[in-house]
Amino acid sequence: MNNAILTANFRKQFPGGPEIVVDDLRIGDGITVLFGASGSGKTTILRCLAGLETPDTGEITFGGEVWFQKSGKRKAESGNNFLPPRKRGVGFVPQDYALFPHLTVTRNVGYGLHELSAVERAARVAETLHWLGLDGLENRLPRELSGGQQQRVALARAVVRRPKLLLLDEPLAALDTPTRLRLRGELRQLLRQLGIPTILVTHDRFEALALGDDVVVLHDGRNAQHGAAHEVFSRPVNLAVAEITAVETILSGHILETCDGLVTVAVGEARLIALAGDLPADARDVYVCIRAEDVILARPDSAPSSPRNHLVATVRAVVREGPLMRVNLECGFPLTALLTRPACEELALHDGVRLVALVKAPQVHLIPFTR
Repeated sequence: MNNAILTANFRKQFPGGPEIVVDDLRIGDGITVLFGASGSGKTTILRCLAGLETPDTGEITFGGEVWFQKSGKRKAESGNNFLPPRKRGVGFVPQDYALFPHLTVTRNVGYGLHELSAVERAARVAETLHWLGLDGLENRLPRELSGGQQQRVALARAVVRRPKLLLLDEPLAALDTPTRLRLRGELRQLLRQLGIPTILVTHDRFEALALGDDVVVLHDGRNAQHGAAHEVFSRPVNLAVAEITAVETILSGHILETCDGLVTVAVGEARLIALAGDLPADARDVYVCIRAEDVILARPDSAPSSPRNHLVATVRAVVREGPLMRVNLECGFPLTALLTRPACEELALHDGVRLVALVKAPQVHLIPFTR
C-alpha cells in the first residue's frame, strides 16, 4: 500500500450533455467503485482521472502531485496545469480491453516498456504473466483467448509498468454471465494482491459489493454518497441513492413513536420497528427501505425468533433471478425477499402460501422526506 491520496474537484460538460460535477472526492488505498446508472458520469470521471479527457475547470491531485488545475476565471494560459497521461503513472483498463489484435500476449503486455532493455522487458513481462496465470499463452493472439484470459492480459498490460493508480472501466462487462460470476472473486483477489489503489467503474450492484471496499454513488453527474460499500448499500442517504442502489422495498411511512433508540413506523395498516440511528428528532414522514436479502421467511408454526418485525405475509409470485429466487409478498404492504432455490423448495413456496416475514430492526432503514 502506498498511502497516496487522490483528490478531485472538477467540472466537465460535453456539448448538449449533462454537466459532470465532482466535489471533494478523496480516494486512498483499496478498491473504490464508481457506481451509478448509464449516463451518470462514471466513465467520464475515470477518463478525466487518467488524463484522457480534460475537465473544464477544477483540480486533480495524487499524493500531492498536481495532475490537473484550471481556474474558472479568465487568466493566462500559463496559470493552468495539465499532466499528460503518460506522466501520471496510471494503469488504465478500458471496457473492451483494447488489446492489439495483431500482437501476441507477450508483445501486448510489453508494449509500454520501451524504457527498459530487452532483457529487463522480457523478465518483467514473464514475471507478470506468471503471476496472473497466463503461462503458456505468451504467443497467442487476442482472438485465440477466452474472455477471462483477455481480461487478465489487459490487466497485465496495465500493471506491468507498476502504476501508482489503477483504473478499470466495467472490467467484467464484456464477459458472459457465468464467466463474469466466476471472475468476480478472482479479480478482487488479484487487485488486493497488487496493493495498488484502484478505481473501478460498474453499474452492477452485486459487482460493486463483491469488488469494492468503498463505493461512490453517482447521480446526475454528481457524487451523491461515498462510504464503505456495505454501509452505502445498506443505508442510502436519500431516496435517489436508494433507487440507484436498487433497494427492493421502498415505502412511505409515518413515525408513531420513538423510545429507547427504537422507532415505530406506520406503513399503511402495518407497524414496523427500526433503529433511530441518526434520524433527526423532528422527523415524522419517512421512506422505509428494506433490502430483499434482509427478509427472512418462515412457516407460521415455526419457533419464535429474535427479529422484532414479524409480518404475516402471503406469497404473490416466485420469480427466478439468476442463482436466487425473488419472492414477492403482501403483508399489508408489498415486500420482496431473495432466497436460494433450496430454501424456496423447503418452504414449498407458490402463489397464495401464507408465511411469516421476519426483518430485524437494524435492517429497516429510514430516510426522512426532507433529506
